[in-house]
Amino acid sequence: MQFSLLTTWSRQIVTFITVCTVFTAGVPIEKPLTTAPQWTTHNMSLWEDIVLLSSDSNHQPLLVVNQTGVYTAPDIEKMENETLRKFQILKANYTKYFYDVNGGKNKEDSRASRAALPGFVDKALQLLNLNQVVGEVETSVMSKMSCTACKAGAGLLQHYIKHGKTRDDIVKITYQFCTSFKLQTPRVCEGITELFSGEVVYVLQRINIGPEEICSFVIGDACGDVYNPTHEWDVVFPPVPKPTPTEIKILKEPVPQFKVLHLSDTHFDPYYEEGTNADCNEPLCCRLTNGPAVSPQSRAGRWGDYRKCDTPKRTIDNMLQHIAATHTDIDYIIWTGDLPAHDIWNQTKEENLSILKETVAQLLKMFPGIPIFPALGNHEAVPVNSFPPSSLVNKPEYAIDWLYSELDTQWRRWLPGSVSRTIKRGAFYSVLVRPGFRIISLNMNYCNNKNWWLLMNSTDPVKELQWFIYELQNAEFNGEKVHVLGHIPPGHPDCLKVWSRNYYAIISRYESTITAQFFGHTHFDEFELFYDTQDLGRPVSIAYVGPSVTPYYDLNPGYRIYYVDGDREHSTRAVLDHETWVMNLKEANLYDYPIWQKLYSTQAAYSLPSLRPEDWDVFINSLAEDQTIFDLYYKHYWKNSPTRPACDAECKKRMICDLRSGRSHDRKILCQEIESRIDAGSRISWSAWLYNGFTASMSVIMSIPRYTYQIPKYLLGYTR
Repeated sequence: MQFSLLTTWSRQIVTFITVCTVFTAGVPIEKPLTTAPQWTTHNMSLWEDIVLLSSDSNHQPLLVVNQTGVYTAPDIEKMENETLRKFQILKANYTKYFYDVNGGKNKEDSRASRAALPGFVDKALQLLNLNQVVGEVETSVMSKMSCTACKAGAGLLQHYIKHGKTRDDIVKITYQFCTSFKLQTPRVCEGITELFSGEVVYVLQRINIGPEEICSFVIGDACGDVYNPTHEWDVVFPPVPKPTPTEIKILKEPVPQFKVLHLSDTHFDPYYEEGTNADCNEPLCCRLTNGPAVSPQSRAGRWGDYRKCDTPKRTIDNMLQHIAATHTDIDYIIWTGDLPAHDIWNQTKEENLSILKETVAQLLKMFPGIPIFPALGNHEAVPVNSFPPSSLVNKPEYAIDWLYSELDTQWRRWLPGSVSRTIKRGAFYSVLVRPGFRIISLNMNYCNNKNWWLLMNSTDPVKELQWFIYELQNAEFNGEKVHVLGHIPPGHPDCLKVWSRNYYAIISRYESTITAQFFGHTHFDEFELFYDTQDLGRPVSIAYVGPSVTPYYDLNPGYRIYYVDGDREHSTRAVLDHETWVMNLKEANLYDYPIWQKLYSTQAAYSLPSLRPEDWDVFINSLAEDQTIFDLYYKHYWKNSPTRPACDAECKKRMICDLRSGRSHDRKILCQEIESRIDAGSRISWSAWLYNGFTASMSVIMSIPRYTYQIPKYLLGYTR
């Protein structure tokens, strides 16, 4: 396909209006908020950089139209008393452990027992319930327990670095901790420490914040909202008034539609082996390295498994063949990332690139001539979640160029050459799909709080959000509607609070331009709703979170089909309806015959008049009030998995709050009212009521981490 690169008037208009406004008035047309950056002539260099970065994305349209772990409340009193009781023991004996791991440098303790890990350390870590912490890290549902563990770990690492420990020293000590307390198997511990230690040490050597700031930044609201001025920033908006939002009318007559396929989180495992142990004690099972199954129940199925196993090649092949045969009228595909498997301790750059190339080749073969619009997942990097902005790294071994350069090569099988500049810079791009219809793909790893590089500087990495605003302002001037793609949903706990807050403000400002958003990452079938920043009762945008192809874990494989308002005069480009299709993994393995079937159509299943933001808002309220509707949604959320867990009142509150949370780590503001209504309609036990009372009391909330956080201080001799 040939693309003509046209310089359009719209970009010249943006720059012209900006320059005229700034140089004549020196201030925005709209009065800015007192906390927002002032629009002055000093901001002009920012926009000049963005103009150069953006180049020209108003090429010929790409689309040729063919048609018109639920966790129980911890025993707070027991934990507190046990913590206090152990303090003096910890202080008296911890020097022995440091003697052992430091090679016996403390002669005064040379007469101590030579046991590798004294019992008191084991007791202390049992007190922290590290298995719970590991589970919370996997699911991103964090508690005070994870916060305390984070502070202890970060403080310990900073202590080692401060006292001159080398990377090799820290690798050895971390490996000892990991294996001795059986956090993972020895080979997983070895792989994790080798892969991650270099960048963690590099980052911690270059930041000047302590454990409280680090863990508040990484974990979010579960670890307190610790103010850190180095990670507080705001994007700059152009001096253009926000258009008055117009009501979207419910369509009365059929209209032309685009049929869109959404694939996400394939997590292809080239080493999946039928019959191997599916019930292993590692992050990923169903491989020869896990050994044979010890019982028929632990045997890995032919088409996949509900336990911690990723997708075998035959399942992906079967799904794509089914889609190509069943949905012959697909107009375009959105593909929201996460290609490699979950063997994060054992990955190489070469193997991840191989999976990228193989997947691209497979999609080209199965869907010839159909445009595909990709977004980058967090698992494509090695190590996982490692996306250092180029401005922060001066060591080639940590640079991300190896991935972005290959993405540019592979993605441009479907995208024009004009996007190369932004893909190589940060793996994001903007393309014109049809006249008046644009897709913008964002790299959500710059909001990923597991991307430790952002601890050094989180301020709009690679200027992605500022570029995003520029593209949206152009689209607004041109009368274009925009769909936004990404991987990590911006309201998910994995997204940094400051990044998410800025993104939320952008969505609110350009609500008339952005008509839909699409993400993946969670593996569940869900959505997030966005509200007006000036009126949190008025919904303005919807983000669709597509189901995963991988069954990892306790899920059926799935994909989505959207029906989008097509080519017509005054098209809204809104999503008119969507379907989720799944494969019943249990039956596929039982009969060795996979069947893909439509699980539900949204409008019909939930009796929605349309899929406007206000309709979704009404639906969320109905979930809180009608248990039957919630049970149906819960079934769809788990893709009708037979292994889905039960959902109690706390689970229900969390799930409904997730739907209202297009802005991460802000649940108190976004969810307080609806959670109160759920509580009012639920019968809860005295123990649950007591626990909820504790969590609502700031004094009690703060007492637990304050006492427990003394552990590393006593261990390191910081307290008296």
